[in-house]
Amino acid sequence: MFNLLFLWFGALTRVFHSRRSLALENLALRQQLAVLKRRRPRPMLGRFDKLFWVIAYRFWSAWKEALIVVTPETVVRWHRAGFQMYWRLISKARRQVGRRQTPKEVRELIFRMVAENPTWGAPRIRGELLMLGFDVSERTISRWMKRAPRDPEPAKRWLAFLRNHREAVAAMDFFTVPTITFGVLYCFFVISHDRRRILHFNVTKHPTSLWTIQQLREAFPFGAAPRFLIFDCDTKYGAEVPATVRSMRIRCVRTSFQSPWQNGIAEGWIESCRRDLLDNVIALNRRHLRRLLADYVGYYHDERTHLGLEKGTPNGRIRAIAAGRVLSRARLGGLHHRYDRAA
Repeated sequence: MFNLLFLWFGALTRVFHSRRSLALENLALRQQLAVLKRRRPRPMLGRFDKLFWVIAYRFWSAWKEALIVVTPETVVRWHRAGFQMYWRLISKARRQVGRRQTPKEVRELIFRMVAENPTWGAPRIRGELLMLGFDVSERTISRWMKRAPRDPEPAKRWLAFLRNHREAVAAMDFFTVPTITFGVLYCFFVISHDRRRILHFNVTKHPTSLWTIQQLREAFPFGAAPRFLIFDCDTKYGAEVPATVRSMRIRCVRTSFQSPWQNGIAEGWIESCRRDLLDNVIALNRRHLRRLLADYVGYYHDERTHLGLEKGTPNGRIRAIAAGRVLSRARLGGLHHRYDRAA
């Protein structure tokens, strides 16, 4: 600070000097600065030194000619850093703008009223909040009502409803399998929702609507048809398959375009089949692929546990009770194994 004051005082006194003495003094100062620069290639400058050159850059047009300690680009960088610091301090010092945040107590009250009174709207909730001394607009209440946690009870009731009616629901779908000769085989299957059992499956090279109708007749013999059948909007079905399904007194449930999650049970079985079998083998031809699928369906029904069946199997695998030695038996050519207690 004293250096800066001394520098300004020296500059003020030099106003009254003659032009010649000022030129000589300037020359002497330049020579000394040059010597200082030779001794220390990068002299250390303090904050007030930087401030001096920033002010000179602001108010003196010929400041570059007198500057030898640092480059003009450095002074410009100092000015930009000071500009950023100035506006950063102003931004922190300003008061917060915008509407005030809704207190946590009010938000919790809104969530509680929504959960305990499902038929109430924003006007009714605002009236109750006014009675409690909270003045909140209906628009704010409506916005927080949309963020209220959902009641898990309706989901549980829907889950129980679906479980009670899943024996009346079946699904069908196609999936493709490449062969060793770079051909494509189409696998068709029908799966029941109650125990995830595969009711019917087959393999073909040319999936036509007439072929699909024949597979449905084999999957649903007389008196064994479900109430609902879920399938997608594939063009292979045409108009004949939905008409045949309706003639069998089955209600068609078509999924939306490119919405495989709407047929989740069937898509889940396709994923399991690919992961457990098809990703580890190469199909030679139609007969070979059908034999592989038959082996997998048997393993799937009798031995593979399922998360959706509470770790059970579609055909009801019996749990071992005796504490004998554990035996391992290979399944699907050694891709999987079954473990049982020795008798």
